[in-house]
Amino acid sequence: MSSMPVPVLEPRTSLSIVGEAARFPVRRGFCIGRNYAAHAREMGHDPTREAPFFFLKTAEAIVPVEAGVETPLPYPPGTSDYHHEVELVVALGQGGKDIPEDKAMEHIFGYAVGLDMTRRDLQGEAKKLGRPWEIGKSADASGPVGPITRAGAPGFSLSGRITLSTDGVMKQDATLAAMIWSIPEQIAILSRYFELKAGDLIFTGTPEGVSAVERRQVMVGAVEGLTPIRLKVV
Repeated sequence: MSSMPVPVLEPRTSLSIVGEAARFPVRRGFCIGRNYAAHAREMGHDPTREAPFFFLKTAEAIVPVEAGVETPLPYPPGTSDYHHEVELVVALGQGGKDIPEDKAMEHIFGYAVGLDMTRRDLQGEAKKLGRPWEIGKSADASGPVGPITRAGAPGFSLSGRITLSTDGVMKQDATLAAMIWSIPEQIAILSRYFELKAGDLIFTGTPEGVSAVERRQVMVGAVEGLTPIRLKVV
């Protein structure tokens, strides 16, 4: 009989909340694929022909990024083609099943800037073989997320600018209004397949301009009206 002790789990990942001492506990991350037409086209797909689809990031993939701090982001093993994808992240304050689209915004706690870091070579191989994407999309520390701004705070709108620069060079630059599937639509569709819960995050898609990063490069992700995030690949 094994004498191994019962595991003691690490505390749940949590994100800071702008202007508050309390923190937001992270349950899991949902990510929508190809939600900006120009990005879908740069990846070789026609965005007008497909329904929305989602994949998961584990809580362990979520890295809290604090305001004004350059956070180290580890380059993961098994890849030589690690890509940035800046995204608006929606944090849910309450969940539910079969949420009506016209009620979906009532479930949002707030918004943050995040990155869906991707082992693109491994994702591409998985696509060719018809396999799940997690090995490409859910590496440890592949989901850095900044401080959450509560819904309704002044200065943020769902038509604002979203950008990412690498070593000061702009790589991604678009507006949130370019999303194919709106945030209420994403919440409503997800809730048909999962019982959404408080603490869930939704990564709402990335615009065009994704590209590989190298060790020692510094990325700055921003969404107009939200706290930007700054990360150094290590």
